[in-house]
Amino acid sequence: MREYSRIHRNAHVVDAHFDLLMDVEVQRGYGRKKIIETNYLPEFLRGGVNTIVSSVFVDSNFVPEMSLRKALNQISALYAEADESPEKIMICKKYDDIVTAKKEGKVGFILSLEGAEPLYNDLSLLRIFYELGVRIIGLVWSRRNYVGEGSHFSPVREGKRGGITDFGVQLIKEAEKMGIVIDVSHLNDEGFWDVMQFVDKPVIASHSNCRSIANTMRNLTDEQIQAIAAKDGVIGMNATSFFTADTDEKADVEHLLDHVDHIAGLVGVKHIGLGLDLCENFMKYVSPENLAMIPRKPFDVVKGHSALPQLTEGLGRRGYSDGEIELILGKNFIRVFAEVWG
Repeated sequence: MREYSRIHRNAHVVDAHFDLLMDVEVQRGYGRKKIIETNYLPEFLRGGVNTIVSSVFVDSNFVPEMSLRKALNQISALYAEADESPEKIMICKKYDDIVTAKKEGKVGFILSLEGAEPLYNDLSLLRIFYELGVRIIGLVWSRRNYVGEGSHFSPVREGKRGGITDFGVQLIKEAEKMGIVIDVSHLNDEGFWDVMQFVDKPVIASHSNCRSIANTMRNLTDEQIQAIAAKDGVIGMNATSFFTADTDEKADVEHLLDHVDHIAGLVGVKHIGLGLDLCENFMKYVSPENLAMIPRKPFDVVKGHSALPQLTEGLGRRGYSDGEIELILGKNFIRVFAEVWG
């Protein structure tokens, strides 16, 4: 009988998309400290999580005027948390930092932008965010910005959709030159195919599933999955209910594993990771405008990071080898980070 706890314990577990900084910034504004250590770290440790990609997300209520300020506030909050809990958490800016954090028993945090709104249309700001530690950039959220257009959660009335702008092309080229990973989650189809034309390095879809299983524009078509694999990229499995299944009744861990099976059959295990996008704890911050864009009230099919060993067991039951499970749990994303960061 396979020891799934041993497999999980030996793996380097990466969640490639978590929006905790929005919550941390708000709570620190009320004077609280050590929020990650108190509210999040116990879940990470119970789930064996080693690395968190901590996304910087600016709610539509603050766009465009306060985009830069809100992004910097969230990044500042992470730095403050790292200073307050230096033995427990670590900001990772290079591959060696990811390895060191795990070796020292710390949870490593990688900064990403979920949407380029904080840059406005000023390419010079990218260098500032790089120096602050941003190593992944999601070009858009589910709205339009200076880079391109996001995919909507459900159909909306709109005019002709566009792809990546001239500023977006410049941003992609400059980001790759610096060593920042391009993330295509949330892009509309037109923008996705533009990115595939312009990138030279591996790209990721940090938190996207398969459109053939859950039919939403936020998920990837089989052709898009193949295009990401052709760039040696990785797709992070999203545990949000309406990206997992077309109905709430079917949205569960088994259906999430169906997405893993589909991608594995299509392009192989080396292009699959975890980008759970756990959202239940953050729904209180979602603006009425954004809520109106969401077809169903979302819930997490993986009940927190502490439940991640259930995914390992599920993968094992479906016939994945120990080595393949380790790739899915984190090694695939780490491979891309190491290659793009240089």
